Amino acid sequence: MLRLTWVQPEDLIGHELRQASQDGREPSRIAARWKAAGGLDAPERAGASPDRPSRYLRLLAEDLLDELADLPSKLADSEPTDLTRIKASCPSWPSQAPAGVPTQARLEAAWLGRAVGCLLGKPVEKLPLDAIRQLARSTGNWPPTTYFTAKGVPQDLLTTHPWNRRSARTSLAENIDGMPEDDDLNYPLLNLLLLQRHGRTFTTTDVARLWLEELPAGRTFTAERLAYRNLLTGLEPPRTASHRNPFREWIGALIRADVHGWTNPGNPAAAAEQAHRDATLTHTANGVYAAMFIAATIAQAAAGTHDIHTCLATGLRVIPPNSRLSRAVHHALRLARTHTDFDTVVDELHATHARTHHWVHAVPNTALIAAALTHADGDFTGSVSRAVSGGWDTDSNGATTGSIAGLLAGHPSVLPDHWTTPLKNRLSTSVGDFNGTGFDTLAHLTHREALRP
Repeated sequence: MLRLTWVQPEDLIGHELRQASQDGREPSRIAARWKAAGGLDAPERAGASPDRPSRYLRLLAEDLLDELADLPSKLADSEPTDLTRIKASCPSWPSQAPAGVPTQARLEAAWLGRAVGCLLGKPVEKLPLDAIRQLARSTGNWPPTTYFTAKGVPQDLLTTHPWNRRSARTSLAENIDGMPEDDDLNYPLLNLLLLQRHGRTFTTTDVARLWLEELPAGRTFTAERLAYRNLLTGLEPPRTASHRNPFREWIGALIRADVHGWTNPGNPAAAAEQAHRDATLTHTANGVYAAMFIAATIAQAAAGTHDIHTCLATGLRVIPPNSRLSRAVHHALRLARTHTDFDTVVDELHATHARTHHWVHAVPNTALIAAALTHADGDFTGSVSRAVSGGWDTDSNGATTGSIAGLLAGHPSVLPDHWTTPLKNRLSTSVGDFNGTGFDTLAHLTHREALRP
């Protein structure tokens, strides 16, 4: 029996009920109808429930998804998705500035940093926070200052908390042989192709067309998979982001933002606007803001003239100040400045968000990224270690944090060898002709796009 993840209507309904309660809709009556019919909650960590439902339950789920989408939101005015309204709500939106040109070495450090952080987080993705702590402490690697290993971990602990089954064979220290494929690296490659083909004036439709040409459907997840499905049924952007898509405020748009920042150094406004056109294929509101925040932060870091605190403050200027994401990031920054022990910061973030948000939602994950970078003062190892040690979407958080910290480091030689040597300057991917490409080559191609008028 094929149970395709992230698309079964009977699994989507639970996620959409939670999303509705977060974005200002009142879903209680619809939730009661779903429960009365025998519907279950969404799977907590898997993308699909194990059993096929009755035909009646599936049809009911589809109808309820549409009813939920029609509910009015009390947050609609304070959390717009339209770029004009976003900019109008941001009193300190950055002025457009001529983009500088990052050095190729700085871009190589960013690509390497993204890969390192992703690889560190891969084997513990989907594991609860306590499991990550136990596994790392069992080998004396807490907080993690090198890749996770199974060597020395007690068997009973491995039985209780097995590594991410898809990643352990390529991402544990004893197994690493180059950078394995991951969506956190596939999307920067796609956006590099996007700029090569369409330049900075690309449209959201250009993004959609590129995906259909170059991105295997099986390499998409959550919001990206549903937007892909919506494209195949004839829907066009931006409706692809909202139609039966309960993941539209999750982390997927955020992990696509790096190239927009890398190629607009010193011009966070342009980076945020590019990220918006990319993100609205798949996301709305806070899912879009997360991408804009990261793109603007990276654009400031790519200039090479600012510290991490200035970069994050710049990122906050391009998102609505009354949004849930803005409040979460401000809260995370306060925690990071207050507590010397980062575990305390993480515990506070989990106490605030874990009960109400899925572990892939953009709000808590963006907050964790900001807290990790702030607490480590932008130091590379300290930043990626903190991002991954905080749990939730570990590989994505490690990747984005590593990209930003790599930019701040400024040169590949500054990144510790024990992180970069196992990568062997080789990236695996199913995107385009990039399989086996080196990070130095990717930096060269990115540098060329940064130079493009």
